[in-house]
Amino acid sequence: MIGITFTTATLPARKRIALVAHDHCKGFLLDWATRHREQLARHHLLATGTTGKLLEKRLALPIESMLSGPLGGDQQLGARIAERTVDMLVFFWDPFEPQPHDPDIKALLRVAAVWNIPMATNEATAGYLLASALLDQAHDYRIPDYDAYLNARR
Repeated sequence: MIGITFTTATLPARKRIALVAHDHCKGFLLDWATRHREQLARHHLLATGTTGKLLEKRLALPIESMLSGPLGGDQQLGARIAERTVDMLVFFWDPFEPQPHDPDIKALLRVAAVWNIPMATNEATAGYLLASALLDQAHDYRIPDYDAYLNARR
C-alpha cells in the first residue's frame, strides 16, 4: 500500500467559499448569510443551484451557481475542491431528513476533509469560520502531495 505524504499550499486572502443547504435548511443559510453579508462580499461565492439563486436574490451579490445538488451540483463542488478552486465549504445539511443523493453528500464532505479545507456543517461552526482572523488573509495549510503520490506509483 502506498502511503500519502503531505505538502503545503496557500489559501488566498480572497477565499472561494462554497455555500450549500438542503431544502429544510435553506432559510437558515439565507438568514446566516444575510447577517454575514459584509464578510461574504469580500470573497468569491459559489453555491449549488437553488441555493445560489436564493442567495443571489437575498444578498444582491454575484454567486457562481452549479447544478442543483441532486442533479450533480454536489459533485461539481467536490471536483472544484479537488482542483483546489474552492477554499472553504459551508454546508447546512439536514440531519433529520434522508436525502436521495446521500452518496454525493458524503463524497463532498469526504473530499473537503481530504483536501483539508475549512468546512462548516452547521450555523454555529460557520459563524466561527467567519470570525477567524485567517478569513481575510493568505495562510499556509497542509494538503496531500499528489505529485509524490503519482511518483510512488511508478
